[in-house]
Amino acid sequence: MSSSWSATVLTLFPDMFPGPLGISLLGKALEKNLWSLDVRDIRDHGIGKHRSVDDTPSGGGPGMVMRADVAAAAIDAVERAERPLIYLSPRGLRLDQARVRDLAAGPGAILLCGRFEGLDQRVIEARGIEEISLGDFVLAGGEIAAMALIEATVRLIPGVLGAPASTTEESFSSGLLEYPQYTRPQLFEDRAIPDVLNGGNHSEISKFRSREAECLTRARRPDLWTLYEKQKS
Repeated sequence: MSSSWSATVLTLFPDMFPGPLGISLLGKALEKNLWSLDVRDIRDHGIGKHRSVDDTPSGGGPGMVMRADVAAAAIDAVERAERPLIYLSPRGLRLDQARVRDLAAGPGAILLCGRFEGLDQRVIEARGIEEISLGDFVLAGGEIAAMALIEATVRLIPGVLGAPASTTEESFSSGLLEYPQYTRPQLFEDRAIPDVLNGGNHSEISKFRSREAECLTRARRPDLWTLYEKQKS
């Protein structure tokens, strides 16, 4: 991975950024130039004196649709530099840790934040835009989704989190949900830390954590458990 990982965000609400991306470890990494953030206002490419960016949906229906010509102009004003062009959309392929790792290993990403009822399909096809969803729910716009994608990706860049083990033992890194974590006090409301974690036997601790991760995944994410079982066989 390169320290020049670069995110460009195309949005109608540039004041929303950097938001949470500018604080804590990600914010410090931004100050250290471990990654960069360029936020562009789509309305700069709007039509007419009111800089209109949307119009009524062809064929009728509620709401408004972002115009293809406006979106294309905003996209074409950005140097792509082999970065994937991503539209945050609830109908996109669901984001997972494998895709996040792929993005982190690349030069960065260009993220288009939708609003209204969506984006004219013609610009999606004409510019080869990849559609990505955070899950089976709908947000008012793509800005929060873009922040989530950027945070998930940037935290994998070497030097951002500090300890490499922080990202290798967490949920999804091995195909399982992460095992439960404990810390002081030793006793909390009659609940004690499991004895094995205080014994100093690292082999037994590892086995305990593996069992707990498997139990959690089997109970909460049967879809992940099925894939995990197939990979083991």
